[in-house]
Amino acid sequence: MNFLLRNIFFIFAILFLWIDIFFVFSNDFLTEKYIPYVFVIAILEVSILSSLAYYSSIKPIRSLKKEIALFLTGAHQWGNLAVENLNPDVRFVTNFFNKSLEILKNFKEEFKAGRILKSEVEFASEIQRHVLKKRTVVIPSIDIVADTKSATEVGGDSYDIIEQGDNYYIYIGDVTGHGVASGFVMMIVNALISGFSKIIESSAEILAKTNEIVKPRVKSNILMTLLMIRWNEKEKKMYMTGAGHEYLIVYKASKNKAFKIKSGGVALGMTKNISKILKETQIAVEKDDIVVLYTDGITEARNGKNESDMMLGIDRLVEIIETTPIKTAQGIFNNITIELSKFMGYGHKQFDDITLISMHYRGDKIIENDVSPDISTEFITEWNWQG
Repeated sequence: MNFLLRNIFFIFAILFLWIDIFFVFSNDFLTEKYIPYVFVIAILEVSILSSLAYYSSIKPIRSLKKEIALFLTGAHQWGNLAVENLNPDVRFVTNFFNKSLEILKNFKEEFKAGRILKSEVEFASEIQRHVLKKRTVVIPSIDIVADTKSATEVGGDSYDIIEQGDNYYIYIGDVTGHGVASGFVMMIVNALISGFSKIIESSAEILAKTNEIVKPRVKSNILMTLLMIRWNEKEKKMYMTGAGHEYLIVYKASKNKAFKIKSGGVALGMTKNISKILKETQIAVEKDDIVVLYTDGITEARNGKNESDMMLGIDRLVEIIETTPIKTAQGIFNNITIELSKFMGYGHKQFDDITLISMHYRGDKIIENDVSPDISTEFITEWNWQG
């Protein structure tokens, strides 16, 4: 219909234009008798052309401007622009704007949902930081320094120091991957271990009971490796239970050498009953020995931004421990931090969650002139627990 009306306007405009030209160039009609007719035809021609210009361009452009203004002020709610026009170019612009509005609407909905999700992720991250940044548990004969840093807002690494009578449970865990799902499993395990340690003494039994509850409630592809130390303060004995985790590293002061001990066992979530697989094994420690627990975020840290870049590796970690100048819990912790930061370099990318626990069996000896927990930026590059 708009196309038909536009053609009719054009036909009349051309017709009157030809009549006007005929009057102008014909001497027979350029008389006083026909001047009023020429004047009337000129008025009709101007009226038709003006109407054509108004309805095909001026009116739709004004309507388009009005609709855009209503949209920009918030009065227009995402509906298509109602612009009546005869001009195909204006109709094209209107259709383009309507398509843009549709895309913006979808983008707004996605952005709104993403913002809600982001706020929920930030809330989960805050809860996790609160869980991990626990009050310091003081063990009379052992100094402990521990920290964790997630690769994303919510991580899958976990650690805890739990006091129960004469026993102190120190564990480190790593859920496969990282992110919200891993963080969720991590917090479940954290709560279960804290509860079971109040009623069960053996670290192997604590992990087995935890697994019985976790396994049916998580996906089969989500696993958590874990390494737990039980220190009996009264007997001054240390026990270890591994659940498919990394090595336990023990630095023997008498030999000035660090040793790797396989954790053994299987990861939580692998199978429902792991009670016969997990074993609690005694670890021989003497005064001034250092025990280090870590997640693979350290040994698999990259010297660059690509996953194909060189990894730190377990042997390099052992070397860092052995060459630490001041061998205390804080000294070992700081030196690993410094060397790891230097290895990752500037413009680093942290691919996985990183957690480290350093334990120093000092007995009743008072440590003097220990290193400061604050690491100066002159000794590191960019990555830092405190950053």
